[in-house]
Amino acid sequence: MKSKISSIIMKLMTILIIALISFLGIVLYKELKQTNIVNEVQEFVSNITILAETKEKPKIPETIQDEANILQETEQKNEANKNIQVYKHYYNQLENEAKIIYNAIEENRENIKTGTYEINLGSQFSSLLSKENGEDLLGQYYQSAIESYTYDNPDVFYIDYEKMFLNIETTTRRNKKTYKVLLNSGEQANYLTEDFSTKEAIEEALNEIEKIKSYFVQNKKIDTYENIKLVHDYLVESIEYDQTISESNIYNLYGALINKKCVCAGYANAFKYLMDSLEIPCIIVPGLATNSEGNTENHAWNYVQLNENWYVVDCTWDDPILIGPGFLTNSSKYKYFLKGEKEINKTHIPNGQLTKNGKIFEFPVLSQTNYK
Repeated sequence: MKSKISSIIMKLMTILIIALISFLGIVLYKELKQTNIVNEVQEFVSNITILAETKEKPKIPETIQDEANILQETEQKNEANKNIQVYKHYYNQLENEAKIIYNAIEENRENIKTGTYEINLGSQFSSLLSKENGEDLLGQYYQSAIESYTYDNPDVFYIDYEKMFLNIETTTRRNKKTYKVLLNSGEQANYLTEDFSTKEAIEEALNEIEKIKSYFVQNKKIDTYENIKLVHDYLVESIEYDQTISESNIYNLYGALINKKCVCAGYANAFKYLMDSLEIPCIIVPGLATNSEGNTENHAWNYVQLNENWYVVDCTWDDPILIGPGFLTNSSKYKYFLKGEKEINKTHIPNGQLTKNGKIFEFPVLSQTNYK
């Protein structure tokens, strides 16, 4: 009798152990499971390259109707790009004078790729400049416009704004002063960065970036959550955090998407850019963050809107540096994904003052709780 009971107990224990091992196996599989997003994007980009080389050759019009058709196709493509609704959080908080400067840069986006194009703002600031402190005020508006434009438009990474100047030309006639305001490179050769010093280099870089963007646009999901997760996963899995702080373009979009090596600003710029392409409201947020070792440092992350609520996504901290061989588990990969205020404010403190003595910007109110 005892032998029979012992046998039953042994069988139950065996079943329990097998069930436990199976359960742990499933948990471990889910933790270590990686998506194929990096390979999928790479294959997509490679196919675009082949297509560009073999099929997408310039069309030569043979008749007037051909010329009209080609023109219509070009206009449709341009219109499609213009119709993408980009969330311009910082622009929306600018004073009218700063918006004028911001809009002038945006309207001349193609022209400034030369690095020498002079943006003529004309005499529309004459009333302001006639005031005693007019030049100081205009300088502040200019600074705010540049800050906002940089954070709203991560794809304009080729301008070195330290080499772009606000110039005021004053003309006096019969005791009456008139003012002409210009944006140019001053005494600098141009206002482009060293790595993108020609229009050709800029166009080539943007073409590479847009190929990656095209993958997410063409594979856009109906579910906004799935789109946010897909972009997050791609950045976490494809980018290597730069610890040397010596590589070029580690703070911008090109470093993140093409070199695939950057610091927090690069991750945040890339996430914003791809969210914009999917028309999902998103902003770059600078501030201070305290890591697991208790060290507080300057940092950048994102706020993204989902179901009318705002959440934090920190792709950088979801991509921790692994010492030696190992796997990035899902518990680490999504530790800072779609977090609400109660949890994220323990480690992340946003700072709306983008530069010293600059305008203080406000941020959207976060959801109190994490998503789901």
